[in-house]
Amino acid sequence: MNLVAHVERSIISRGLLRDGQSVLVAVSGGVDSMVLLDVLHRLAPKHRWKLTVAHFNHQLRGRASDGDEKFVKATAEQLGLDFLSDCGAVRPLQRRLKWSLEMAARGLRRAFLSNSAAKLGCAAIASAHHADDQAELLFIRLLRGAGGEGLAGMKWSAASALHNRIRFVRPLLDLRKRDLLTHARRHRLHFREDASNRCLDILRNRIRHELLPLLARRYQPAAVQVVLRAMEITDAESDFVKAAARRWLDAPRRRGFDRLHLAVQRQVLRLQLPDVGASPEFQLVERLRLNPGKVFTAERGVRVWRDACGSVASRLGEPGGLTFKFSGMPLDLKPRRGERQFDGVTVRWLRRARNASDSRLRPTPGMERFDAGVIGRFVRLRHWQPGDRFQPIGMARDVKLQDLFTNAKIPAARRRELVVATVRLGETLYWVEGLRMGERAKITPATKRVLEWRWNRSAST
Repeated sequence: MNLVAHVERSIISRGLLRDGQSVLVAVSGGVDSMVLLDVLHRLAPKHRWKLTVAHFNHQLRGRASDGDEKFVKATAEQLGLDFLSDCGAVRPLQRRLKWSLEMAARGLRRAFLSNSAAKLGCAAIASAHHADDQAELLFIRLLRGAGGEGLAGMKWSAASALHNRIRFVRPLLDLRKRDLLTHARRHRLHFREDASNRCLDILRNRIRHELLPLLARRYQPAAVQVVLRAMEITDAESDFVKAAARRWLDAPRRRGFDRLHLAVQRQVLRLQLPDVGASPEFQLVERLRLNPGKVFTAERGVRVWRDACGSVASRLGEPGGLTFKFSGMPLDLKPRRGERQFDGVTVRWLRRARNASDSRLRPTPGMERFDAGVIGRFVRLRHWQPGDRFQPIGMARDVKLQDLFTNAKIPAARRRELVVATVRLGETLYWVEGLRMGERAKITPATKRVLEWRWNRSAST
């Protein structure tokens, strides 16, 4: 197989990259990403792609991690490509959020890649996920009880959670690991081995080294191909159900929840639960579906229920009668200018080109200026929620929003009324009513477009 030609056909047929596009290539130094970099570099002159190599140092393997970064940087220099890198404290994030080490590392890496692409004006981030990764992911999610959307696996192209206009593309997704190794040997590509990939304490590695070989040896020689076909079917069916649920939720008047197909009912509830501060776990979804009007307690003491029309609501009780508000409202910033109201606050925005005076302007009451590229198209207005963290401009790291409120001497009841804005489904706070703007969304020399953000609260509130 001519792997380069195969990848080129995948890119063109699936519309992963456009000619003349700037592409951020995620390179760890392992064989997968080195093959991806080699293939894209070979195709770049023909398609006029401007490649930038990006590496995230997880600092989990001491000198070996630093060696990976030096190796990738040297490779980028040999190819005449721009290089950028960053590092992050994975273990503290893992402990704070109670995530797996792999999940914490992935979260920091994806945030680095998304933010870097936004600053560089790259609309695409290319990653080296391949068919074996896809099969491993299915079993990881299956063992954790995932539904159709989770079992569908990774998509060839998917929007970044932080910046909707930036897409992660996976040009190698239908290629096996052995295909990549063959290409690396044929073209004498150098790469680094990550010793942690052999550690059987990690679920993904047990699936890779034990389960998949057993399935291929004892049950189905083409196990990976069969899994990929099942994932493709599941992906299409899951997209159909999700689209049907969104149409029902977006209707001016929600009617006939009990007459919806079972799969659509479940998806309608799943889509609403994150907005009210609860995880869309199957057991909670089923309890809500079968018991309209009955209150159930989710994580962190959140009390959740749904009405007869299928709308979900929640409340978190606290001593003294104070409650968190979990209502929220999505905001599409595609119009150049617009205005929306949320719980007594009127927000007006204007997107425009950056000018030289933007970085010198002093703060104005009721207005902030943000890097529009960092924030992206889709944001959300909501209230403070338990566990929220925020990094005001000028601070070196994010801190608990509760601590910032305390330092600002904002009364407990008032805190629950203040409105905040997040990038894409609550991932990152970039604005909190009454506090300084967010550090990550500030205007920098790389900013191309500015988001002017004005707000005022009605006197009655």
